[in-house]
Amino acid sequence: MLKFDVLTVGNAIVDIISRCEDSFLEDNAITKAAMNLIDAERAEKLYSLMGPAIEASGGSAGNTAAGIASLGGKAAYFGKVANDQLGKIFEHDIRAQGVHYQTKAGGNNPPTARSMIFVTPDGERSMNTYLGACVELGPEDVEADVVAASKVTYFEGYLWDPPRAKQAIRECARIAHENGREVSMTLSDSFCVGRYRDEFLELMQSGTIDIVFANKSEVLALYETEDFEQALDNIARDSKLAAVTMSEEGAVIVKGEERIRVEATEIRELVDTTGAGDLFAAGFLFGYTQGRSLFDCGRLGCFAAGLVIQQIGPRPNLSLEKAAREAGLI
Repeated sequence: MLKFDVLTVGNAIVDIISRCEDSFLEDNAITKAAMNLIDAERAEKLYSLMGPAIEASGGSAGNTAAGIASLGGKAAYFGKVANDQLGKIFEHDIRAQGVHYQTKAGGNNPPTARSMIFVTPDGERSMNTYLGACVELGPEDVEADVVAASKVTYFEGYLWDPPRAKQAIRECARIAHENGREVSMTLSDSFCVGRYRDEFLELMQSGTIDIVFANKSEVLALYETEDFEQALDNIARDSKLAAVTMSEEGAVIVKGEERIRVEATEIRELVDTTGAGDLFAAGFLFGYTQGRSLFDCGRLGCFAAGLVIQQIGPRPNLSLEKAAREAGLI
């Protein structure tokens, strides 16, 4: 019996979310709608300038695990925190969501990672992330029994920044494939793709990765083209299965010659795009591990993403399982 539907591996980050005007981004040299890696000094400075904020455990793959659990799936998570206040917040929050999390905390230095997320009136989020203890994740943190017991192991492209985490990911992939499981990744961010394009392509082309998640800008960046259809053809060639999101245009699922288009879920109001891609992956992988059709997987992904962008923060404030049942999706 498989114990987990999805194991996610990522940067264990506490999100600190605050609203601001576009002028604030300009005044503080913050790149809009991107994830910017910052050092401890800049983290302290930006934190001092933030307005009222919400603090909650986050990180891309952690958000996906929480989404899967909210849908009624069995989720596990690997990610490193420090033995400090933010680390305890992270541990409590992710376990309270129903996610299996047993990664051993580090010491107090470096401290737990945090991402200061500035949300502008248009709902776009600009992330400024101090990785802190995240960089300490390594092969020794891989729980082989959990990997072997998970239908899909999923990791975030952001995790490719810390060198030792790459070793952990490759070890997870080895264990997963030896046990007949699948491995998935999200490209995470266009800037992340720019840093690791060749390595990401190697992961896909070598079969280390079975399922790829990306948004439109990321897949265009991956193949250094402005031709979206060509980019889809390329990712179909390089991966077994890909899911590409297109904001209000929905998503397209790519498998060989197949192009499965899925419409976006209608929303009342765009509040905060933080976690949209993470929750799309949650919905898709939940459906995938339950044996649903690729079209239904895409619908579940769009549904989960559509709900999370109507609230502040990347973790669902309501039961996705109940909402999906009411919508006739599960």
